[in-house]
Amino acid sequence: MIIIKNKFSIAKMEKAGQLLSEVLKDVSSLIKPGVSTFEVNAWIEQELRSKGLVPRAKGYRGYRYASCISVNDAVIHGVPSSDIILKNGDLVKIDVIASWKGYCADMARMFFVGSAASQEIENFVQVAQQALDKGIEKARAGNRLSDISAAIQREVEQNGFQVVRDFAGHGIGKSVHEEPEIPNYGKPGEGPILQPGMVLAIEPMITMGSFEVEVIDDGWTVKTKDKSLAAHVEDTVVITEGEPRILTRCNHQAGGIKL
Repeated sequence: MIIIKNKFSIAKMEKAGQLLSEVLKDVSSLIKPGVSTFEVNAWIEQELRSKGLVPRAKGYRGYRYASCISVNDAVIHGVPSSDIILKNGDLVKIDVIASWKGYCADMARMFFVGSAASQEIENFVQVAQQALDKGIEKARAGNRLSDISAAIQREVEQNGFQVVRDFAGHGIGKSVHEEPEIPNYGKPGEGPILQPGMVLAIEPMITMGSFEVEVIDDGWTVKTKDKSLAAHVEDTVVITEGEPRILTRCNHQAGGIKL
């Protein structure tokens, strides 16, 4: 069952999203060569708690950290580690779920380490962002859920990249993961009709090579099987009577990277 949120629930999720977006904006200053992902995670947890947010990844199914930090060929669920030291040229994806007074917001952002990346990689990252924006544009009352999925897939594949099939976006509210599941591929016009009050975590996960992925020995980190570069970006979005309302961007606007 897809839970419809009232204005009071959405207000709490909006507060969570705005505070969380501030944390992921400020974390950019830590993303530099020589810093470990463990250090980045520790900073994120401290900032979340200082703002009154509860890190909801920590303790979820036994996970021990406040964030997932995935580097290069890691797509999602990267486990922070003192052994993973950021180096010049790395592409870092940081995914954080936090709650305010019991209601969650979920977002992921991408960061380059050190000097500018190649034009090819910058384009790849931009396509992931464009795919998210295209998906959000379809998050409107009266559309079908798969309209979001199809828009993401179309944007990614027409630019020569692939979408990961094994993981998906999701509903969100009091729980970290709620119905519905939101794949990043599919045919338009299928699935539930979107209604005002639905809140969705939309998150394209894309690869430069094959879409096939695997979970490594830590039991969490998902990497591309062919070791190709992966991108991941995510926003929490409310279905309204009109325009989609993005809770995890400071200006609530679709279009362009807003950290």
